[in-house]
Amino acid sequence: MKKIFYIGLVIIAFNSCSKLEQDPVSTVGPEAVFNSESGLKLYSNSFYNVLPSTTSIIRGDNMSDITARKDVPDFFRPGAYGPRQSTGWSWSQLRNINYFIEKNHSQDVSPAIRAHYMGIAKFFRAWFYFDKVKRFGDVPWINKALDVEDDDVLYGNRDSRTLVMDSIIADLDYAIEHVNTVSDDSRSLITSNVAAAFQSRVALFEGTFRKYHTDYNLQDTSNKFLLKAVEAAETVMNQGGFSLNNAGSTPYRNLFTSKSVISSEVILANLYDENLGILHDANWYYTSSTYGDRLNLTRRFVNTYLNSDGTPFSSRAGYRELTFQEEVVNRDHRLSQTIRTPGYERVIGGQSVESPPTFSYTYTGYQPIKWVLDDDTYDSGGHNDNIIPIIRYSEVLLNYAEAKAEMNELTDTDWNNTIGALRRRAGVTGGTTSLPTIVDTYLQREFYPEINDPILLEVRRERGIELALEGFRFYDLVRWAKGELVEKPWNGMYVPSLNTPLDLNQDGQMDVSFYRGTSPNPIQGVTYVDVSDYIRGESNPMQLSNTTSGEIIWLGNIPIEWKDKFYLYPIPEADRLINPNLGQNPGW
Repeated sequence: MKKIFYIGLVIIAFNSCSKLEQDPVSTVGPEAVFNSESGLKLYSNSFYNVLPSTTSIIRGDNMSDITARKDVPDFFRPGAYGPRQSTGWSWSQLRNINYFIEKNHSQDVSPAIRAHYMGIAKFFRAWFYFDKVKRFGDVPWINKALDVEDDDVLYGNRDSRTLVMDSIIADLDYAIEHVNTVSDDSRSLITSNVAAAFQSRVALFEGTFRKYHTDYNLQDTSNKFLLKAVEAAETVMNQGGFSLNNAGSTPYRNLFTSKSVISSEVILANLYDENLGILHDANWYYTSSTYGDRLNLTRRFVNTYLNSDGTPFSSRAGYRELTFQEEVVNRDHRLSQTIRTPGYERVIGGQSVESPPTFSYTYTGYQPIKWVLDDDTYDSGGHNDNIIPIIRYSEVLLNYAEAKAEMNELTDTDWNNTIGALRRRAGVTGGTTSLPTIVDTYLQREFYPEINDPILLEVRRERGIELALEGFRFYDLVRWAKGELVEKPWNGMYVPSLNTPLDLNQDGQMDVSFYRGTSPNPIQGVTYVDVSDYIRGESNPMQLSNTTSGEIIWLGNIPIEWKDKFYLYPIPEADRLINPNLGQNPGW
């Protein structure tokens, strides 16, 4: 996308700033930039660095309640995270945007063209500030390029969340109205539809945050944002020309493994190209036993995937003791397009072979494939060239459905066109055309005991499944005030007995066996996993819930702690030393 291919030119010309971010000194002068459309376009390319990196997207759920990993994040370990470890209080990108907004007034460029590029700049300012508000809450709202004389801002207080969020919405309103690019087939440029889709994300976040964080006393203003989320989503749904991808036998997974953008559903994406050497490391992250977080889904979350007939998985008799081979049958197709299940194949050494979950990587048995190319030549280093969606049409549908559900305004038609459409793509046959009327007691008990509305419960289920491993989950928990869910144990597949090899993908080859004490005589191809209480005198991080059978429990010996102060990150200590007026977030 633009941030990949063009920013170098702009950085050279405009970002030669001093430590205190004085006006940049350009060898060509501002007139050469701001007096022509080509100059405005070149400068605006530098803003694309504000968008999330591929690393932040594909690793984004490594700190949530739906995944297990090789270690407990420091953020959730008692006493391991505080102001000294905090980061993110950086403002150089904002200065670059504000400088453009200040200078973009040349009469040599038509008002419409100036307004178009002003809209792009304001879109990126909104994205920049939304990230800051999610992370820190109150932040200084700065709408000009600061000079060294601006001590009142440089060393001033933070502005209120309400002021900053209203300003973000105003910037996005401007972008939606004035960005004159409606569609971009490459899905790498900011268009008015991109701005509207993003506004639906922002407004849903803030509306639900205000509703559920009652200590802010902003509940009365939550519907203002929820209505804005509906309005923005409707703009995309009615005018964007987008639709869900339904092509191929695995239409959901294709969105994440395709090497060309699937423009029907993808609204904005990071683009990659092997010929240009622009690559990422999704395979390495998700297949290596030594690199990355060894991220897995938990059984608690996997249980939320519906049966293919639309009934809850927990309605199956004895579901708690179903083996991996049994539980993945006749489920929402997104399960088999998100993790390894029977029938999944990879090219290994040039040959296509069935590939079960491998316990040299997975801890729970639910090994992700969502971002992974099915060829082991991509598995070491950064070799991936598959497209990484940043905004998808499915998210817009989810934003619309949730905002209306939160206001008790979701209709049967809305359900059919949003949640129902997503489920039909996933092969779910029942309950897709009309609103649900029965509470799923498993979903309520394990995740949202305070929610009695079956509609809202199902909307949340759908969001978790559709957007799994795309980096949404942590901040969904934040806005719903459900941070305590991260304290749930990391559980995995059910193991019926010790010393009994399991054929996880039913290809006739045994894959894994669990034991305590002395390892059994080895069978070729079988991975042996010791679930003894202690190994070499130290507590074993992998156990079975019933000692000799039961669900895998991973890292149950390491405490995971949630405190309400975690809804905001602490202001970094180094930045508070420079400006004590920033104060500190509650509890830190």
